[in-house]
Amino acid sequence: MNPKSTPPSTSSAASTPGAPERKRFKTWHLSMMALGLAIGAGFFLGTGSAIAQAGPAVLVSYAVAAVIVVSVMLALAELASSLPTTGSFSAYAEAGIGRWAGFTIGWLYWVMLIMVSGLEVTGAAKFFVGWFPEVPQWVVALVIVVVIGGINLLAAGQYGEIEAWLSMVKIVAIVAFLCVGVFLVARTVIVGPLPGHEGVLQNVVGHNGLAPNGLSGIAVALLAVITSFGGLEIVTIAAAEAEDPRAAMVSAIRSVVTRILVFYVGSVVLLTALLPWDSEAMSSNAFAAILEMAGVPAVGTLMNVIIFMALVSAFSANIYASSRMAYSLAARDMGPRWLLGAPSAEKAHARAVVEAALEDDEAVLAAELEGDIAAGRTPKFAVGLVVALALLAVLGNWYLPGSILTMLINAIGMVLLIVWTFIIVSLIRLHPTLERSGSLAIRMPGWPWLPWVVLVGLAGIAVLMLMSAEGRAQLVSMGALTLIIVCIYFVRQLVSPRK
Repeated sequence: MNPKSTPPSTSSAASTPGAPERKRFKTWHLSMMALGLAIGAGFFLGTGSAIAQAGPAVLVSYAVAAVIVVSVMLALAELASSLPTTGSFSAYAEAGIGRWAGFTIGWLYWVMLIMVSGLEVTGAAKFFVGWFPEVPQWVVALVIVVVIGGINLLAAGQYGEIEAWLSMVKIVAIVAFLCVGVFLVARTVIVGPLPGHEGVLQNVVGHNGLAPNGLSGIAVALLAVITSFGGLEIVTIAAAEAEDPRAAMVSAIRSVVTRILVFYVGSVVLLTALLPWDSEAMSSNAFAAILEMAGVPAVGTLMNVIIFMALVSAFSANIYASSRMAYSLAARDMGPRWLLGAPSAEKAHARAVVEAALEDDEAVLAAELEGDIAAGRTPKFAVGLVVALALLAVLGNWYLPGSILTMLINAIGMVLLIVWTFIIVSLIRLHPTLERSGSLAIRMPGWPWLPWVVLVGLAGIAVLMLMSAEGRAQLVSMGALTLIIVCIYFVRQLVSPRK
């Protein structure tokens, strides 16, 4: 990579001259999507479980995880705001580390999203069947996949509007929970505990103290918390289809960094203040238990509806991200060409841009939104492939043994650690050039020491995983998958050096 060259312009509108104007993401779409992705089903279902593992000391787990995740998002925001591209961290890894890195991280992330999509559809179908037992679960799953798949075929602006309102439901739910929780804590402190419940001090320091399971409990909770933060990186993929990518990226990241601390940390503080960490309610459905304390009617159904919508929203976001990633990989000669669809003059122009980019590592960053996406259209073939694989993943979830399914779920966190590591390394390699070019819209704070601190933190989490049998299994499985993808890349290089 030539350190003296200037990163080229990344205006998506310029990629295909004369292309008709299409609806793109607005800034508020991206901001709402970022917040919605920060509050997924894992947030509602996993927060109580993390507290049950570490006790009130889970705040340490969340503090460590928040520092790492916020730092990674700021690093990715610097890259995405300066060089918006639908390939996101895959394109940055290609430019900053090498084509093998872009290929590996792009397809590894794609595989994870396909795997997660099947889990989300299965989970949503189970909630729906709980309300209407007479409806076959496979029918519900099929309807969800078809409807959400159809939504993903809409133009970016139309899809963004729907996804933003789905995110709004989750945001309203968590804000309402925070208000209820603050009221209950204030009532407990001023008036006294509710009948059948203990005081705040007893909940926090009672039941064997602040850290009942010691460092091991904090470490186990940290691994669970890391997984719940997954999904935030999707917003940088969407930024490339925004009307004003840089402004949208700046707004989305600033809002999510601030609010994620309020939502996550605020919820944990309220849960530990109102429920004993070792209670059954904490490990099963902590949020519902708090709302039940406040006398909210039909609380169980209400929480199930919120979680159902969170699962559907996350499934939709995963279809979007995986289809764009697959399309970008294909456009950069890292995937099957048929994903690009039928040839056209616009795609021929985009193909020429990509071919030129292959001659210059930094020019890869300019070859963004190739073909259809450059014209503001949806990559239909890539969306169709993801929808078809999501259906297969749903079938796999129903037929896989429980142990294998659990291993796949746990492996998600490991993929995120690998993706985040590549993002930080890419920033370290690309930051000097971006700074010299004067194109930085967001500058990662703490440069140059913070990226290295994050890398040490990520390595520390991997060491913690090695200390448990479950963690070692994740490392082995993800290490093997990563190695397989790397081998596929080099085999393709041998067969055709241009690929």
